[in-house]
Amino acid sequence: MEKIDIRPIIKAAHETVKSHELCDGAFCRWLWQNEAGTRKLGKNEYGCADAINILYTIGEFGCNEETRRARIEALRSMQDPKTGMFSESTHHTIHTTAHCLAALELFDALPLYPVRGLHQYMDRESLFAFLDGLDWCEPWSQSHRGAGIYAALANAGEMTEEFHNNYFEWMWENADPVTGFWKKGYAEYAPYVGVQHPNGKDNPGGAYTYMAGGFHYLFNHEYAKMPLRYPDKVIDTCIRMYEECGVCDSFYKYPGFIEVDFIYCMNRASRQTPHRYREVKEILYEVAKRHVGYISALDFGRDERFNDLHMLFGCLCGMAELQAALPGVIVSEKPLRLVLDRRPFI
Repeated sequence: MEKIDIRPIIKAAHETVKSHELCDGAFCRWLWQNEAGTRKLGKNEYGCADAINILYTIGEFGCNEETRRARIEALRSMQDPKTGMFSESTHHTIHTTAHCLAALELFDALPLYPVRGLHQYMDRESLFAFLDGLDWCEPWSQSHRGAGIYAALANAGEMTEEFHNNYFEWMWENADPVTGFWKKGYAEYAPYVGVQHPNGKDNPGGAYTYMAGGFHYLFNHEYAKMPLRYPDKVIDTCIRMYEECGVCDSFYKYPGFIEVDFIYCMNRASRQTPHRYREVKEILYEVAKRHVGYISALDFGRDERFNDLHMLFGCLCGMAELQAALPGVIVSEKPLRLVLDRRPFI
């Protein structure tokens, strides 16, 4: 395999983070407003969290004690003291909470307040009702909640043995034997683009929505060192998507998370089974060439997604996982560090 140089991308990413830095340890997510005028400019939950995530990923996390304290306090200041939750308009509050707490964890820091908004789900009956009650016809967006609840409690230091055991019992019993992802019984809505869901809505994504949703549950499994029930099926589903439709329409178009979802699912499932191992590596190498290729061609200073710190972070996570999956292939000045190897949630 030929080497793939990502050093110019990493340099541009570092410069982008610096351009988003505000005062007192805070960061903005965006530098400019969109046409609809809906962006929260200035200090932003995802700006602060993702600047920290990116700096950790690219090996530029080190800072003096004053800067460290300021960055921690910038994040902590956005927590609701009553509920312990974090809120931002672009994502569900459970996602925002899990994401901000995960960034704090990189500093070995806890939030100021308990995540009281999630305490109602701590017992087995309430947790199962919560997970069963998610809209499994919309697995991607709903996974922000279904995975975020575990990650938030883990990163807040509030995980209990009972909750952990109940959570992974549900995941084991509800893994789908056809796709390998979640939830069991929904495989008929996964393999093809454009099928009809029972809620009457077209599924515009087909299988990739279950893969992208499954990614969030899979990184909780990886963090907790828990086995996948059907790792062979995860690989089969991913390869089938890749061969039939290139995974989805969003691949290789703009910086974001969809590539890391696929890369991570393929690579981590392959750590639990020898199933189609050579094919997995060959596909990941092809993805690496195309993923890095289209990012390298961007106008880093003007591209909308590259200058959205949340989307930039997702892009870099994909490169970090590729570097681990393809030893010696992805060239960077410093080895990239995937935050998911330390704690759950991106």
